[in-house]
Amino acid sequence: MEKTPLYTIGHGTRKAEDFLVLLNRYSIKYLVDVRSVPYSRFNPQYRQAALKSFLEVNGITYVFMGDALGGRPKDKTCYNEKGRVDYSVISTKPFFRDRIERLKQACAGNISLAIMCSESKPSECHRTHLIANVLASEGIDVLHIDEKGNLLIHNLTDGTQGSLTLF
Repeated sequence: MEKTPLYTIGHGTRKAEDFLVLLNRYSIKYLVDVRSVPYSRFNPQYRQAALKSFLEVNGITYVFMGDALGGRPKDKTCYNEKGRVDYSVISTKPFFRDRIERLKQACAGNISLAIMCSESKPSECHRTHLIANVLASEGIDVLHIDEKGNLLIHNLTDGTQGSLTLF
């Protein structure tokens, strides 16, 4: 049996209907929100309550994990002396590892899911540089839905850092 990949997607400025088309194209049944702050000032359709309602009406389950998988954690030890987030530190934190294990269990159970953030370009988002790198290094196949709706394969180039190639 073929392994179910984990998808990533960024909402960007897409219309909610266009976002739904992409989720349906890739048969995604669960959307895991990994935004630290599940809110969008410029795209109100992606505010947590509106997004959750829209997805559930359309048969997709919304799950929030931004508290543990977000790119701006509350834990101050996750930042360096210059105040920048340090992904290598986050990746070792129990709160992060717990949610990574939940994502791995979902993949092992062939649950079709995507993790979502706001940045539409995967190469510019923590879902690639943090979450996907960790998952890929632990044997999970990760496919990114890019800003054009294309699939990019997440390849590890040195065991910890990923590169993206068109699927």
